Amino acid sequence: MTDESASSGSAPRVVSAERVVDAPAAAIFDLIADPARQPEWDGNDNLATADSGQRVRAVGDVFTMTLTTGAVRENHVEEFAEGRRIAWRPSEVGRPQPGHLWRWELEPLEGERTLVRHTYDWSQLTDETRLERARRNTPETLAASIDRLAALVEAR
Repeated sequence: MTDESASSGSAPRVVSAERVVDAPAAAIFDLIADPARQPEWDGNDNLATADSGQRVRAVGDVFTMTLTTGAVRENHVEEFAEGRRIAWRPSEVGRPQPGHLWRWELEPLEGERTLVRHTYDWSQLTDETRLERARRNTPETLAASIDRLAALVEAR
C-alpha cells in the first residue's frame, strides 16, 4: 500500500493498494468493468446500485451509479485497456467533474494469478466540500475493495 503527498506536509492526494489475487485478470476485470457488480466489492460501502447493461468497453463511456445516500453519479471513463486498466472520474449528473479519479490496473501473472492495483487520485480535486470525504479514502479502504473482489473471484 502506498500514498503520495501533493506537497510536503499535506495529506496524501494519491493513495493506492495492491495484492495478488488467485484468479485470471479477465475474470477480475469483468467484475470491475460492470457497474452493476461494483456494489458487491465496494470496500467503502458507498455504492448502492447500478443499472445492468452498462459494461464499460472504451474511453468516453459514461455509466451511472446510485450511492448509498441515494445520490446518483455519472462516471466518465478516461482510461481503458480491456482486461488490464480502467479509470473513471465521477461527477454529479450533468455537472462538471470535480477532479478525482478511481483507477484499477491488472497485471497477469503465472498460474492464472493477477496483481491487482487500486488507486484513488484526488490531486486535482477542486470542490472544497468533497475534501473531507476524499481524505477518508486510504490505502486500507482501497485494500478492502481488492479483498472483497478477490473473495468473489477466488470462490469461483
